[in-house]
Amino acid sequence: MADVAERAGVSAITVSRAFKRPELVAPDLRTRILEVAQGMGYVPNQAASALASARSMTVAVLIPSMTNTVFVETLAGIHDVLHPRGYQLLIGVSHYSPVEEERLLRAYLQFQPDGILLTGNDHTAATQTYLAALRSPTVHMMELLDDPDRYSVGCSQFEGGHLMTRHLLERGYRRIGFAAVQLDPRTLARLDGYRQALREAGLYDPRRVLQVPEPSSLSLGAAMLDRIVDGEVDCDAMFFCNDDLAQGALYQCQRRGVRVPERLAIAGFNDLAASAWTTPALTTVATPRYEIGRESAAMLLELMEGRKPKSRRLDLGLRFVGREST
Repeated sequence: MADVAERAGVSAITVSRAFKRPELVAPDLRTRILEVAQGMGYVPNQAASALASARSMTVAVLIPSMTNTVFVETLAGIHDVLHPRGYQLLIGVSHYSPVEEERLLRAYLQFQPDGILLTGNDHTAATQTYLAALRSPTVHMMELLDDPDRYSVGCSQFEGGHLMTRHLLERGYRRIGFAAVQLDPRTLARLDGYRQALREAGLYDPRRVLQVPEPSSLSLGAAMLDRIVDGEVDCDAMFFCNDDLAQGALYQCQRRGVRVPERLAIAGFNDLAASAWTTPALTTVATPRYEIGRESAAMLLELMEGRKPKSRRLDLGLRFVGREST
């Protein structure tokens, strides 16, 4: 670091800040320092830095999937907050398995991350023990926790399920089905919201619920549509727990000549980018994925810097998006 500072004509402290706290260094000066460092082949020794400062400048982020657009957008929000502050992300993918999440957390704790971002609250007993013993702050994403001792940022999955089902009821549909896949806690919360709305209307029938443990996909949505059209489920509207499922069902409706919404109304959840461009355009519930990532990272940053967030539980809400498919 001293060699870089001498060649760049600055102090060693300025070089350190250029790598660790880039927002404190003028952009032109930081560019010059980085160019000098790159030319010399210098890379900061993060392990030594962590020993000296008791900070690793890393944040562990555990998500269920890297193929699901929802979590990719959440990661983008996290990156946009933490990267400018010099933090590196240790990203782990649990594949919706609490056991795999436990293994990842145990591995990442060896790197002494300054903070941890977790998806949801479906943890093993061992994970709960690790989290309780941690000095590093933790923020839960996606699901809202009622625990006064934990921090969370997200939206009500239950409310989203209830909101969409109420819309279908108001549109006059009475035989409303629900397609649930993956069966993670967020999907099951949407299912609970669906059930509650139909029970309030005196119309809930468990035979109209399709549950498949496989990951969500276009092809699975098409296959579930076949089950409906072939008579396995008697319904005039189908609420799919994810937009990609609903999109696959819409494509299959076109192939099989099923008119939407005349023969069957179709609704999704999450408002993925393609949902506005399907034929017909898909009715859905928009979730603030990027904002959840950004606000979770901002809350964690406050905690890592020794500040107390205004609230332990930040509800970013949901937005109904009515389109042609219902």
